[in-house]
Amino acid sequence: MDSAEVLTSPLLTRRGFRHAFFTRRGGASTGAYSSLNFSIAVGDTETNVAENLARAATALRVSAERLYFLSQVHGRIAVALRGDENRSEVVIREGDAITSSNGNCAVGVRVADCVPILLADSESGAVAAVHAGWRGLVAGVVEAGVEKIRRVSGSSAGIAAAIGPHITIAAFEVSEDVAETLKACSPDPDVVDRTLGPKPHVDLARIAASKLEALGVSGTSIERVGGCTFLEPERYFSFRRDGPRSGRHLAAIVPR
Repeated sequence: MDSAEVLTSPLLTRRGFRHAFFTRRGGASTGAYSSLNFSIAVGDTETNVAENLARAATALRVSAERLYFLSQVHGRIAVALRGDENRSEVVIREGDAITSSNGNCAVGVRVADCVPILLADSESGAVAAVHAGWRGLVAGVVEAGVEKIRRVSGSSAGIAAAIGPHITIAAFEVSEDVAETLKACSPDPDVVDRTLGPKPHVDLARIAASKLEALGVSGTSIERVGGCTFLEPERYFSFRRDGPRSGRHLAAIVPR
């Protein structure tokens, strides 16, 4: 069996948290979903996705039945799990942030251009995964994720955040309306670049990081893992590049 390829955050690793930002490499899927795809909804087979989930669970050192993610809707709903729920019931629950403090499970989000954010509270060991597309950033999903992990952890300090591969500013071209909407939601106003093409480009990770800092997460506790989903087709899926038949990545973290 091939091993799933993962990227990790040195920041989260130093703090003792098992986690992974999975690339598209090292899975069982074929064709447009080659090879580490985590979504059946895009058209892949249940058998392939189940095998990919098993490989991810092995990498995270948890049971596949305790590797959780939600049905994402680009909103701000955050869900807290005990960590012993039925995975098939969790995956049909709508939400874009998921958290737990149970070290026998992993919580994650699936992405194909949107920004995956993994949060970890060093004091309690609680973690969260946040799916932050541009609509979610505007809706307040970062704020909802931080609020939920603080409720679970009972702590207002000690949170570290890792921002994973996503569509970067070089590729994220949008309309003027979307650019202005994103700028308006960002504590950092310098997130729009109009020099990269005929339309404005927006830095989604910069928006996410500025929101985290505004919520009290220290800038030294925020790390960008790197990678552009759109510009690196050999390593990443991209909905904007490949359309509806694009696969989905997984970013996941285990409570400590």
